[in-house]
Amino acid sequence: MAVRTNFRGGRLRARWASAAALSVALVAGGPALTAAATEPVVLDAGHVFDDADVLTPTEEFAAEARIEQLRTNTGLDLWVVYVDEFTDPSDAENWANDTARNNGLNPQQYLLAVAVDTRQLYLSADSAGPLTPEQATAIENERIIPALSNDDWAGAVDATAAGLENADDGGTGGLDPDGPSGLTVALWVVVGVVGVAVIAVFVVRSRRKRDTGQTAAPAGPPPVPTEELARQAASALVETDDAIRASEQELGFATAQFGDAATTEFAAALQSARDKLAQAFTLQQQLDDDVPDDEEQVRAWNTQIAQLCAEANHDLDEKAEAFDELRKLEAEAPAALARVRVARTAAASAIDASAEKLTTLRRSYAPEALATVDDNVEQARARIAFADAQLAAAESALDDRDTGEAAVGIRAAEEAVGQAVVLEDAIDTLATDLVAGEQQAVAIVEGIEQDVRTAMTLPDPDGRVAAVIDVTRGDLDTARADLAGSQRRPLHTIKALQATDQRVDEVVQSVRDAAVRSQRVTQQLGFEMSRAQGQVSAAESFITARRGAVGSEARTRLAEAGAALTRAQQTQTSEPDQALVEAQRANTLAGQALESARDDVGGFSSGGSIYADDDGDSSFMGALLGGIIGDSLFSGGGGRSSGGFGGGFGGFSGGSSRGSGRSSFGGGSRRSSSFGGGGTRSRRGGGRF
Repeated sequence: MAVRTNFRGGRLRARWASAAALSVALVAGGPALTAAATEPVVLDAGHVFDDADVLTPTEEFAAEARIEQLRTNTGLDLWVVYVDEFTDPSDAENWANDTARNNGLNPQQYLLAVAVDTRQLYLSADSAGPLTPEQATAIENERIIPALSNDDWAGAVDATAAGLENADDGGTGGLDPDGPSGLTVALWVVVGVVGVAVIAVFVVRSRRKRDTGQTAAPAGPPPVPTEELARQAASALVETDDAIRASEQELGFATAQFGDAATTEFAAALQSARDKLAQAFTLQQQLDDDVPDDEEQVRAWNTQIAQLCAEANHDLDEKAEAFDELRKLEAEAPAALARVRVARTAAASAIDASAEKLTTLRRSYAPEALATVDDNVEQARARIAFADAQLAAAESALDDRDTGEAAVGIRAAEEAVGQAVVLEDAIDTLATDLVAGEQQAVAIVEGIEQDVRTAMTLPDPDGRVAAVIDVTRGDLDTARADLAGSQRRPLHTIKALQATDQRVDEVVQSVRDAAVRSQRVTQQLGFEMSRAQGQVSAAESFITARRGAVGSEARTRLAEAGAALTRAQQTQTSEPDQALVEAQRANTLAGQALESARDDVGGFSSGGSIYADDDGDSSFMGALLGGIIGDSLFSGGGGRSSGGFGGGFGGFSGGSSRGSGRSSFGGGSRRSSSFGGGGTRSRRGGGRF
């Protein structure tokens, strides 16, 4: 079996103590671990029982949150149990159903049981609940099994919850025919990209990992055979080495043609390419040395070699394109010089208009609103002055027939003129954006005012809504002042208004959500109260008519169920949330009481049929079962003991537990049907993954 890392403390803390010994045993080729067989478990306070240690603490927290979301959305409960192997019983269906019954799950409550090492699962669902057997099977086949098949233990929890939500909403419980949602696809893409990045970094940092005896998990079938990957890397090394040698010659020619200043960036790119090629050769040397490399290292280093070579060539190609442009300018230098002069004249003539527009903006807006263009006019004039100097130098170079120097000057002037135009256009763009920003701010103010009017109509028992309204009105007053004066800053105002709008939206939505949740709780409470009353009544009637055989456990559960039901009735108006909890508890306890009573009666009947004795007379045994004939008949006492029957009747004690009651009468077996008046949890389903 695969060895899983134990992430949890708590329940299986002892496994941490043996982790080091386990690692040593595995490395040394010690005996393989065997799966821990697990009987039906007792669930604790949480909804996720990870006895197999397949979830990290973060995953377990997320799973609990997802199950809570399921309950909020649908009123359904879900428990998820991960164990190594099912035993007593060993089949998934009976193990899951026994666990559900033993823990008193009602028809609204579901249990997913997963045996990690034997690859079994089963979703226990009571047929009396809202989920049909067909829906439960669809959830297993279309949602849970695909997740578990990929060892996505945390994903199986989300898949189950999503299936229950789909079924509760009237769906089949399985996947929608349109396939996974865009969000699901996006999440998997992100996870995949991050995973690849992490693997790449890990491989680079683990050059001599083999010396420690550690190996990484296999990456799966490679898209390209390793031999082909090595061939591609070797070819890239040769081509890049040739390209760098050719570029060194090219740099020499370019320096002679255009001067040192024009080739500075090309020289830097060439040095960067040399550095990357050196890294690639180092990796190739590691592949060629006499130290054995595993498959993963060979693939990772060959991939990195190809990547380094591609980056080196890309840097060189970019600079080569720049020199190609210079050579074109050199070939048509006189025409290019004239073209740049025309562009320079247009840019220079637009500076005065830009300066006037900036002055107008300063009369209406605060300095911080204009900070991005405050010095654009001065910067544009500086660019034009630089262009003039470069154009003069280019013209002089042409007179001297130095076309290379002329091309460099023309290119510099062209770039400077282009930047001057960008600086001028930025002022026009900002002016447009400021006007649009003011209009947007006004619209936001109107929207917030509407939100305030809506908030005023909401219930506000604790004054929270009123407090937010007061703050919001102050923010609106500030925003109106910012939009009306001569120091307006609409973009800043929009940012402040967006924060105000979000605050109002949150309080309105929270009140509405609370109202919706309260309505849902009220509806669910009515359902649970009705069920609890029915369960308690059914258990009371069953035990009363058979009290001669029913022991203390069933009576205790019934008494506590009645107390919980009373508390629910007392608090259903003032504290509906707490009342719902009490009603659910009453329902569960009444089901346990009824199940326990049935077991006791089953044990009783195995010692003597309640339907007919050997003479065909059932009246005596019926009276005995119903407690009509008490202890006085058998023990000489004046009345019944608290346990029902004394030791005079075949050693039976009505006050014994379910286990002892069964053994006294030859061992009554647990019923396979559901408890508490529900349906059955048996159906065809589950299986392997």
